[in-house]
Amino acid sequence: MTDKEEAVEAVDSHDDTPMSTKQAEAISLLDSGEDFEIVDEEDIDDEPPPLEDAGGGKMNETDECEETEEDQDTESSPAVGEWLEVLGNDQLKKKILVAGKGRDSRPLKGQNVKVHLKSSLTDGTLVEEQPELSFTLGDGDVIQSLDLTVQLMELGEKALIQADAKYAYGTWGSIDPEVPPNTDLSMEVELLGVTEAPDLELLSPAERIALAGQKRERGNYYYQRSDYAFAVNSYSIALGVTESSSKVDISPEEETELIDVKVKCLNNMAASQLKLDHYEAALKSCVSALAHQPENIKALFRMGKVLALQGENAEAIRILRKALKLEPSNKTIHAELSKLVKKHSEQKGAEQAMYKKMLGNPSSTTCVTQKYQAKSSWGLSWKWLFGATAVAIGGVALSVVIAARN
Repeated sequence: MTDKEEAVEAVDSHDDTPMSTKQAEAISLLDSGEDFEIVDEEDIDDEPPPLEDAGGGKMNETDECEETEEDQDTESSPAVGEWLEVLGNDQLKKKILVAGKGRDSRPLKGQNVKVHLKSSLTDGTLVEEQPELSFTLGDGDVIQSLDLTVQLMELGEKALIQADAKYAYGTWGSIDPEVPPNTDLSMEVELLGVTEAPDLELLSPAERIALAGQKRERGNYYYQRSDYAFAVNSYSIALGVTESSSKVDISPEEETELIDVKVKCLNNMAASQLKLDHYEAALKSCVSALAHQPENIKALFRMGKVLALQGENAEAIRILRKALKLEPSNKTIHAELSKLVKKHSEQKGAEQAMYKKMLGNPSSTTCVTQKYQAKSSWGLSWKWLFGATAVAIGGVALSVVIAARN
């Protein structure tokens, strides 16, 4: 795999992400997001808490029903022209310009929506206008402010949205549309249509490949902006498309292409999970990728990195050597392997020194043992000689006594 091929595979879509040359160089080829679990925003409900019965008595059923219906109408239709705090932090607000068709017409997460979008800077400068922008609600296909507020809109409603830069294009800004970094946005949005998402089982292989690729590219967009949790979310959605069962026949070539997209998603997910320090999840993604393509360089490289971060240096070295054998000219793998081998060698040396310190100096211990054995042996010889002499003298004395008696 050449450096050129690596770069193309690493980032397929980056037109809307401004990056300086220095920032681009900072992302190494194998460590880039090529190929979050995002915690979904809490369901936002603009309804006030239910009123308690303060009347002290029962209402008849008719009055109760009438009051309930009135309350529902009031709750489901916020007043036109009033600002609604979407997140309660004064950074994302929505104001109804034209009322919609009622609360029941609000879209749900997972449904496809079509909106007329007109975005401007706070000074009134037009940023972009899209008469029919379509996206899947809750998938992160668009900026967060638009994704969150459309969930609160009714079909046919026209609303004005004011979004802090945090919920627009953030500290990076955007090239297309052209938005400077840290810029607040004002958006005029009209909800034109709501449809159910397509049944994945009924999509043709080509449609599934295209949809998975679209979600993966959105993940690349988030990765390049260091929004790794959002990137994981987009890659997860793309994986779901590739792994869904199908009622449509698929050719061997299409199946191979679908697996290729799946492996790219897994590789990119592993890269994002590494950035989030989710090592177990990253390792699982690498194992899944290698199950489909055992000699995939990116999966082997990232698996080696994960194992090294988990302290499994010997196994990490084995995996990285396998990757380097497949691509000997890859400088990134070579550098990572050299660094890891050096670290592993230093650790082994430190361990050996520690063991010697714990057990003492083996050579001095041997000398002391030998001296003790020699001393013990010398003492044993004297004791034996003294005993033998005593026995001999005793024998002579006994003979003299016997002779005298006789």
